[in-house]
Amino acid sequence: MRLDAVGKRYGLRQPWVVRDVSQDVAAGRLIRVEGANGTGKSTLLRVLAGVATPSAGRVTGRPRTGYVPERFPGGLAFSAREYLGHMSRIHGLTEPAAGAAVAEWLERLGATEYAGSPLRTLSKGMCQKVAIAQALLARPDLLVLDEAWTGLDQAARGALDAAVTERLAAGARVLFVDHDAARLAGRVDERWRLAGGTVTVASGARAPDLTAIPRRNGVVIIEVGGLEAGSLARLHGMAGVVSVHPDATAGDEPGRPIGPIQLAVTDAESDSVLRQLLSWDGLHVRAVHPEVVWPAPEAVRPAPEAMQ
Repeated sequence: MRLDAVGKRYGLRQPWVVRDVSQDVAAGRLIRVEGANGTGKSTLLRVLAGVATPSAGRVTGRPRTGYVPERFPGGLAFSAREYLGHMSRIHGLTEPAAGAAVAEWLERLGATEYAGSPLRTLSKGMCQKVAIAQALLARPDLLVLDEAWTGLDQAARGALDAAVTERLAAGARVLFVDHDAARLAGRVDERWRLAGGTVTVASGARAPDLTAIPRRNGVVIIEVGGLEAGSLARLHGMAGVVSVHPDATAGDEPGRPIGPIQLAVTDAESDSVLRQLLSWDGLHVRAVHPEVVWPAPEAVRPAPEAMQ
């Protein structure tokens, strides 16, 4: 897939929102689209997905595409299941493949219970699950995600992370925008940054910069999401991990999602621990703190003199 001198503006006398973008979108690549508000990220994603036509240039080689818009029109006159069945037919699926795909994604995203409810009655988070499901029904070779994680519960965010991993493993291209700088950290192949309507490209993943974070009492706090209960023992076994909080779910059945976890990590091992965490499937680093942010055990609480 390729963009050749692609530009977009909304009217002949209007300014260019995106201009002169020429980029290859190679198979199996995860691309993060970045930029300040109003720089044209959503416009570029719409052109990539084929929802908007370029005002200049062209897009060639676009494969079967799944697209999650920034704003999903939740007031449609369908139930969630009816809407997904309709979209599966648009994607070219036939029964029983369509029914199986709808059931699979409703279950994976935790939306089965509400599948018969009219879209207009669903919460924003539940509508977002439906938007994601319709994009994934046909296992697209191009997946375009515009703030797709916004409004999702922890389990659904993990399910979307897993879906991205699956599409990449199958050779698909995935482009996304997300306000969380740590989203899919450690996996990104390219970063496209929009400024002034043009795109600059940086290669490789960008992990949180621990060197810029001041340490206190030799401890760094790393907050992670996307965990299952059975993962806690693995966290405890990592060299450099001093404490895990909260740690009230030990013994719960594996596979049950749990909320964000904070790890107290020794300064000397913090870089190594972060690299290991970024390699875990489904896990994402939410934040890195220079100090303890929960009622900490004495072993990791800053010394009184350090707080003066």
